[in-house]
Amino acid sequence: MIARIKTLAAATAVASALLGAALPAGPALAAGEAVFEAQDWSFSGVFGTFDRGALQRGLQVYQNVCSSCHGLKFVAYRNLGQLGYNDDEIKALAAEKLVMDGPNDEGEMFERPALPSDRFVSPFPNAAAARVANGGAYPPDLSLIVDARAGGADYIYGLLVGYTDPPEGVTIPDGMYYNTAFPGNQIAMPPPLYPDGVTYGDNTPATVAQQARDLATFLAWASEPNLEERKRAGVMTILFLLVLTGLLYATKRKIWADVH
Repeated sequence: MIARIKTLAAATAVASALLGAALPAGPALAAGEAVFEAQDWSFSGVFGTFDRGALQRGLQVYQNVCSSCHGLKFVAYRNLGQLGYNDDEIKALAAEKLVMDGPNDEGEMFERPALPSDRFVSPFPNAAAARVANGGAYPPDLSLIVDARAGGADYIYGLLVGYTDPPEGVTIPDGMYYNTAFPGNQIAMPPPLYPDGVTYGDNTPATVAQQARDLATFLAWASEPNLEERKRAGVMTILFLLVLTGLLYATKRKIWADVH
């Protein structure tokens, strides 16, 4: 069924949207209309937290599927400790990539394995190289993609599962793909996810929907890694203000008791 997207708690206002074609069939969509549905996320709401299993699976999807085109330039490898990885695991993950460093004693630049203190290595040396490798299209950095797109994680999920055949009468140019969640419905990025496209270490079935959900969760964390800390601070502040209000009220009653 096609459904209008609801305003999410603890998020900015999200544009109203209809349920995409990746979900059960419904009435035909108007050409050019971007549609996706609000999802139930573990990190939503005042007390929401990130699912560590989903975060690790999402990192795996990013590494296996997305990292060849999209960077994470604002995320350091050491930040993966928040996902539940220990120091040795983080060092091993970082060492899989090479970074340019230097100059050395001879004044030359050199490559070395990445360290936990390094940020995620970009797949391209610069934007021009990225465009050349992608037929002129620039694959955006994914560090802040969830915060940067209206709809946040809902939009990312809808985009990943929104590839489908165009409606009757709609023609898609060569090199473009029809996607129900993308504005205008024409996107240059080919469908990135396929059933069993990755093999999860925890044996979770790697359906397209599961991969999309895990990747959206991981990118939500990348966009706001301090979300849980911020929520805890907010709750503690509210509790403090409630206690303070009670104490002030009790003090007022005590001081004015004799007057009344």
